Amino acid sequence: MKRIQILGTGCAKCDKLAANTEAAARELGLECEVEKVTDIEAIMSFDVMMTPALAVDGDVRVVGKVPSVEDLKELLG
Repeated sequence: MKRIQILGTGCAKCDKLAANTEAAARELGLECEVEKVTDIEAIMSFDVMMTPALAVDGDVRVVGKVPSVEDLKELLG
């Protein structure tokens, strides 16, 4: 099971990234856990200075943008 983390303080872009990620995972039939990380110290522990960001199994894959569902399917698949 993949662990997907949405890193961000809860802004509209962070919410959109979470929604797109959940849609991509659902369309792929991916078994995963999606977690929203909003604590700034926890976000900084990923060495992320711009949000939103996306980490998969602890590896940061996206920083500072909101990819489309199709782009996320490629990234997660």
